[in-house]
Amino acid sequence: MSGEKLSVLVVCLGNICRSPVGEAVLRHVAKERGIDITVDSAGTSNYHIGEDPDDRSVAICRKYKVPIKHAARQVQADDFRRFTHILAADEANLRNLNRVKPRDAKAEVRLWGSYLDNAPIPDPYYGGMNGFEEVYHQCVKLSNAFLDEVVGKSTQGVE
Repeated sequence: MSGEKLSVLVVCLGNICRSPVGEAVLRHVAKERGIDITVDSAGTSNYHIGEDPDDRSVAICRKYKVPIKHAARQVQADDFRRFTHILAADEANLRNLNRVKPRDAKAEVRLWGSYLDNAPIPDPYYGGMNGFEEVYHQCVKLSNAFLDEVVGKSTQGVE
């Protein structure tokens, strides 16, 4: 990185399940590792603008003592200029992001899973708590993999 502060936007479809959990987990993991970072999240759709995260997203973060507070919003053109990295939860959202990305974008737009195993984060919305549990643990692994690649390997992985 060019001395610019690390700033990340985590993106899913509606911004009430995966991306708010990802935002909360990435912020928490970075703090535990002593990394200065700005993290936000957004959705590619406008389905839930202004809504709090899904109750199950909040419950899973509370279970692991990870603070979560967010009002859903849609990705804006300025996000591509404000953030250094935009991380998509899955291929469909990655395609949507690349479709709306302005020509003067400075953010690196990637599938979040590309930092680890190229796996998408499955949408847990229509399932039960187990799906949210899996999303949480995947976000922990992806947060560490992302920070390892962008900032450098850590001597303390956060689980």
